[in-house]
Amino acid sequence: MQKYSALALVKHAFSKHQHWQQAWRNPTPKRHYDVIIIGGGGHGLATAYYLAKEYGITNVAVLEKGYLGGGNIGRNTTIVRSNYLLPENTKLYEFGLKLWENLSLELNYNVMFSNRGIVNLAHTSGQLDSFRRRGNAMRLQGVDAELLDRRQVAEFIPQLSMDNERFPIVGGLLQARAGTARHDAVAWGYARAADARGVDLIQHCEVTGFIRENGQIVGVDSNRGPIKANKVGLSVAGSTSLLAEKAGLRLPLESHVLQAFVTESIKPFLDTVVTYGAGHCYISQSDKGSLVFGGDLDFYNSYAQRGNLPVVEDVSSLAIQLFPAISTLRLLRSWGGIMDMSMDGSPIIDKTPIDGLFLNTGWCYGGFKAVPAAGFAFAHTIATGRVHEINAGLRLARFDSGYTVDEGGKGPTPKSH
Repeated sequence: MQKYSALALVKHAFSKHQHWQQAWRNPTPKRHYDVIIIGGGGHGLATAYYLAKEYGITNVAVLEKGYLGGGNIGRNTTIVRSNYLLPENTKLYEFGLKLWENLSLELNYNVMFSNRGIVNLAHTSGQLDSFRRRGNAMRLQGVDAELLDRRQVAEFIPQLSMDNERFPIVGGLLQARAGTARHDAVAWGYARAADARGVDLIQHCEVTGFIRENGQIVGVDSNRGPIKANKVGLSVAGSTSLLAEKAGLRLPLESHVLQAFVTESIKPFLDTVVTYGAGHCYISQSDKGSLVFGGDLDFYNSYAQRGNLPVVEDVSSLAIQLFPAISTLRLLRSWGGIMDMSMDGSPIIDKTPIDGLFLNTGWCYGGFKAVPAAGFAFAHTIATGRVHEINAGLRLARFDSGYTVDEGGKGPTPKSH
């Protein structure tokens, strides 16, 4: 892999940047691999990278039915955080946040991670009490958290309409180490680093079924022919239930559309991430100057990567309610990602009851921020056959035992999480 650096940039300038190496190869599928990862998004690419880096397993193929990074990894609002209440989630996301902090150096690719902080706004004294509880739980688990009163919120985010009639603000919870990253750069960085370690990244290769021998998964059928493997990992977000069904596996998942929106670029306006649950809206400003924001699901099951106008109107009104100054901005584009919503709102990283088949799914709203940690944990689970301590509480069997990880206490209704 050609190393990226300021010196390399100057050197290639003399040749008008005509001689850069290709970022990754375009290989033909081999007949057999040690591991096949289905899904060429952030989680799949990160899993392949850590299999090679941490466990020396390089005979790996990532099969992607479209192009690398064309799914949910490029269809999100780029927020990275670890401000969770329950230890099962906190272990995973805090481990991931620490990986994010050095990811650009590790991958030799600028993922543009920015520790700009995130503030969860409170609108009632009861909500502020719940934030106090969550902040204390975070700090007991070694995660940074700071409870802000009304004055501190106003000073930290002066653009806020503190006394708006719909959502008056009484305080907030700050995680200063949280922030944002460039979503497609994360996919490209992991793809490039995995390829450099010998992983085959095979695009436009759709898995159509599974190959079984004596009840064990030993490969996949695809539009490019059968491909054998010792182990197969599913990392396909909202399409998980479709593929799992082909293997005869029914999962506690539903697929829903989640939209995100981008405005025209403006001068620096917001230097942190702001989110509030009373209206369910989260907003930040990208390095290009656009405001990036999102909100609730479309609340119906779908496999389409697009949503409907009522949600556009609802989320836009929520953003304007707190930031009236943005009301004249033009909305440039929107997109939809297919969310794999689990029954308790928390992810699943585990072996399946079918030998040779492994599962990484159920990310709901948290898929992007979990890319490094999920890839690391899934690689460990595939390589060793055992869960890592960071995904020990996120096993599939919890739905049999009733020991669910319900962060919001909302019950077995996926769209509520």
